[in-house]
Amino acid sequence: VNDFTDCKVKLVERGKGFVVVDERPAVPGYKVEKKEEADEAINLVLKHMGVDCASQGVEMTFGGNLCAVSGIGASASQCVSLARALAAAQGKQLSEEEVNRAGYEGEKGYHGTPSGIDNTAATYGGVLKFQRTEGDPVFGKQPVKEPVEIVYASTGITSSTTKVVGDVRSKREADPAWFDALLGKYTAVLDKGAAALESGDWAALGGLLDDNHKLCQELTVSCKELDDLVAAARSAGAVGAKMSGTGRGGLMLALTPGKELQDKVAAALSAAGAQHVW
Repeated sequence: VNDFTDCKVKLVERGKGFVVVDERPAVPGYKVEKKEEADEAINLVLKHMGVDCASQGVEMTFGGNLCAVSGIGASASQCVSLARALAAAQGKQLSEEEVNRAGYEGEKGYHGTPSGIDNTAATYGGVLKFQRTEGDPVFGKQPVKEPVEIVYASTGITSSTTKVVGDVRSKREADPAWFDALLGKYTAVLDKGAAALESGDWAALGGLLDDNHKLCQELTVSCKELDDLVAAARSAGAVGAKMSGTGRGGLMLALTPGKELQDKVAAALSAAGAQHVW
């Protein structure tokens, strides 16, 4: 996956506020639905990087080929690209850690209490193993034996991460034992998945994707549209499939080793009503 979001920034002397030109490809309705969150995210990145829009105007243009859709990390890519472009306009040299920190601050505008995984992935790229902790997150590159084909498909539904996360938090607070048991199952799937990636055992990884989707259903973050696409992918021969990202809309992904299987599953997902297939 080599898709990206880029950004160009112009600092306007004697200006005020910021102007955004958003040329990113996006599913219908995404930019309208997310505008308030996007503006807050931009404000947070600007503030973090010392820009006072009361006395400094900022013009920014977002582009690239990453389609803005719930579940793919579009918000994090936007925040990280803004941090890089703003630093260049300010004449600053930021470390990757500093870029990541700025991206995390921006993600608060979209997610309220982000995990940090999306901005970390957008900053460092590649396949990562990430763990949120009470302090700074722990992450590193995840070894992958060889490249493998996947298919992404969108329900076309734009969901609110802040709302979904808030709902899950309420469920956790209402029944901590249920949540802890679910988390234990999730952690076991994660550890087995890391081993399957490293060994190239795609059959095992596919089964773990299926297991993970079941856990997401138990967590109530899936929905009928996602479940239908996951089922369609499996019926077409995908070795595993699951929802991706926030849930209750957005994306699912299917593991499809080999170009022939990848094309077959992509066609099946289009026929099943997916709004966009990659």
